[in-house]
Amino acid sequence: MPEPRLDVITIGRSSVDLYGVQVGGRLEDMASFSKAVGGCPTNIAIGTARLGLKSGLITRVGDEHMGRFIREQCAREGVDVSGVRTDPTRLTSLVLLGIRDEKTFPLIFYRDNCADGALDESDIDPSYVQSARAILVSGTHFARANAAAAQLKAMRLARAAGRRIVFDIDYRPNLWGLAGHGAGEERYIKSGDVTQSLSAILPQCDLIVGTEEEMMIAGGADDPLSALKAVRAASQATLVLKRGPMGCVVFPGAIPETLEKGIKGPGFPVEVFNVLGAGDAFMSGFLRGWLRDEPLETCCAYANANGAFAVSRLLCSAEYPTWAELNGFLKHGSPHRALRHDEALNHVHWATTRRPQPSSIMALAIDHRMRLEKIADDAGADRTRISAFKLLAVEAAAKVAAGRPGYGMLLDGKYGREALFRALDHDLWIARPVEEPGSRPLDFEFGGSLAAKLQEWPVAHTIKCLCFYHPDDPPDMKARQERELLRLHDAARTLGRELLIEIIASKNGPVQDDTTARVIERLYAIGVKPDWWKLEGQTSRAAWDAIGGAVAAGDPWCRGIVLLGLEAPEDDLAQTFAVARSCDLVKGFAVGRTIFVEPAVEWFGGRIGDREAVERMAGAFERLCILWRDAAPASSALLEERLTP
Repeated sequence: MPEPRLDVITIGRSSVDLYGVQVGGRLEDMASFSKAVGGCPTNIAIGTARLGLKSGLITRVGDEHMGRFIREQCAREGVDVSGVRTDPTRLTSLVLLGIRDEKTFPLIFYRDNCADGALDESDIDPSYVQSARAILVSGTHFARANAAAAQLKAMRLARAAGRRIVFDIDYRPNLWGLAGHGAGEERYIKSGDVTQSLSAILPQCDLIVGTEEEMMIAGGADDPLSALKAVRAASQATLVLKRGPMGCVVFPGAIPETLEKGIKGPGFPVEVFNVLGAGDAFMSGFLRGWLRDEPLETCCAYANANGAFAVSRLLCSAEYPTWAELNGFLKHGSPHRALRHDEALNHVHWATTRRPQPSSIMALAIDHRMRLEKIADDAGADRTRISAFKLLAVEAAAKVAAGRPGYGMLLDGKYGREALFRALDHDLWIARPVEEPGSRPLDFEFGGSLAAKLQEWPVAHTIKCLCFYHPDDPPDMKARQERELLRLHDAARTLGRELLIEIIASKNGPVQDDTTARVIERLYAIGVKPDWWKLEGQTSRAAWDAIGGAVAAGDPWCRGIVLLGLEAPEDDLAQTFAVARSCDLVKGFAVGRTIFVEPAVEWFGGRIGDREAVERMAGAFERLCILWRDAAPASSALLEERLTP
């Protein structure tokens, strides 16, 4: 038998969870929802992948948007989805959930004839099952004959291959037909039929995990200790008893006379915000240690800490911690009982779970509004034609990109609404401005609620904000601008949008080698941590060294820096690129006026047509891309020669 390439394959439920975001209200009154991947085995596949295990998933999803969402999100998380089957005739399962208070979490399962419930033996590929060190089966999927047969087949194959079997009891009474549709949060109803169904599973397992109520249903007893003894009589598996805020207790051998004599790990008292999905996070943490043969006390620490994160946040898999986050918490703890209020942990979580982006960016910037308005006005053209010109710019950028990653655009929503739609057709990286053009102090375009407007943006749009900020600005100016940047940063993080902050200091004071670095240091000090910086070209390597040091010290998770152009000629940009290459954090450029101004003047003036405008912009953009790719880091001596007048 070949060495397994995966650590664990989880089998069973997958759904889209729709969480009501109005915490404290009735589910009947929820007005908006947050979407996340759900379902016990799918949550665990994601949770273990985030903790560094190689996980796979066997389930079914529908041939529609929600099914594709589950598949795509799992793949983004690093879960192997080759065992996920698309069911052409059934819809993806849905779950509606809410938080009424710390003890009431209403939920409704929409699972009638859904894709994951139709899992059967044909979905179990022997070679795939044998490719993992362990498989995980869940109790809920033994409630249906077809799904039970699928899991039993996987267990037989795993056992024959010498793989380990993990059983998450995962008892949901209403999914066994023991409660009505409105009783989704019910955790325990005694049932001899369920106990009998599960009793045949227990002897085949190496690890069995459940809450006190779940052990009671598995063991057919009325108290946790008696239940554990009954389960032990049927199975030699390691038994893990989850006890909520009291942590967990592990029993690798005989069951003692009291629960307190089992193996334990440290507990983590936190505020309970939402218990839904906490057990799946717990299991993910335990498996991180157990599948790597770490001491059971360590497995308990991982499990308890992972569960603590889950109960302190709203969503399930989307808010499970990554290994960097969990490891940091175990080493340093948190000053907050409500972990969702720990900004340091939240930043690590965001930075390690945000969507993948190209490692370098070459962007055609045409988010300009005032400049194009002037060009149109000077030509006597209607400003509505600006929208048509921006569509031509998208065509030009797409022509240069030719479907390759690492190309992008800066586009606005005022004149570039249709262009934004078309840019996504070409899978271009998109950044979109929020600032009122030319505003100083910073103000946001269109007025009203900033967050409400950002809520309407596609998740793939990066928020871009230009701020004319000099470190020697008067205190009242700095306070106003910093307040707005903090407000924007909070909105971006709350809504899950990436943020690019563009700083131009040269318009409002002298620029020295440390000027831009001082701005960056100040913004980090007040808590602004953008995903990207967009900065002016610097005139010395010392300036870039200072900037690189400021970013590395302020946020080691920063994606990097892109250069702006300020309408510089191509020859000057070539020099700027060469100097910038001395800083590893500079990942590319976002240049606009150098590319589009001359074609725009001619096009609005009626002297060239659409095709020539596209060709001229594409040609200029392509030349800058070549200049960037060819701009190898220059030596200090060569830089000095280039920068000498």
